[in-house]
Amino acid sequence: MTQSTTPTNAAVQPVAIGDQLLGPGQPTYVIGEIGINHNGDVDIARQLIDVAAEAGCQAVKFQKRTPEICVPVEQQSKLRQTPWGEMTYLDYKKRVEFGEEEYREIAKYVSERGLHWFASPWDVPSVEFLESFDVVTHKVASASITDHELLRALAATGKPIILSTGMSTIEEIDAAVEIFDRDKLVILHATSTYPMPEEEANLRTIQTLRERYGVPVGYSGHERGLQISLAAVTLGAVAVERHITLDRAMWGSDHAASLEPTGLEHLVRDIRIIERALGDGVKQVFPGEEEPRKRLRRATA
Repeated sequence: MTQSTTPTNAAVQPVAIGDQLLGPGQPTYVIGEIGINHNGDVDIARQLIDVAAEAGCQAVKFQKRTPEICVPVEQQSKLRQTPWGEMTYLDYKKRVEFGEEEYREIAKYVSERGLHWFASPWDVPSVEFLESFDVVTHKVASASITDHELLRALAATGKPIILSTGMSTIEEIDAAVEIFDRDKLVILHATSTYPMPEEEANLRTIQTLRERYGVPVGYSGHERGLQISLAAVTLGAVAVERHITLDRAMWGSDHAASLEPTGLEHLVRDIRIIERALGDGVKQVFPGEEEPRKRLRRATA
């Protein structure tokens, strides 16, 4: 049975993630997507957490996999050139994957920096792993939207869910949404091209998803630059997620579509300016207009 597709005109209710509310009228929730841009190094992860905190983000996000489950069998033995020498793809994925000790350090450091942290689990054991840290939310990666076994495991946690929708049909999104409690669901519009050209942004989908599902909708961006993410905020995105890196020239698959520290700082700054500039939509005469009004206005019968 598919989810009802009747557009909703009811007011979208905010979703609580930790001590933050995500929804219309709330500050945009900015997520620094560290992902695997730490390259398996906790010190780099700490530096990226610092970048997110100093830029004014509310959260950082990682990715959590069980490599033996997530790497297809036919790819596991393929050789790959890495900064640590030639190794199989399975060994490479293990090399960049953080375990319990590393995440204990990350959880402590994120707390000290006053941020939320969570991850995209790619398999059911990774859900159980993240639950042991009592993360504030779980993120469904776009690649996982059709993994209903994983989605059911995430729904069973009772945590709020952030659902990315890149490379998905509307029918695939319908089926995923049906698994979750809409009162605890935030959807992110996304296009899974790395980096994403502007003609594939399709930002009006933010409104489409909001009307179709009646939940808060944000934006996960993979473009270069800031303009598209900022436009998403003007269209009502309640959250913005962007990959972050110390240097786009670093080795790894996601760095080229990531924001460097200055770019992230400018993104958050400009989001806050847009929030103030959008106002409440009530037409009024502002204090700064009073003097020009008296000096320039002429009323005639």
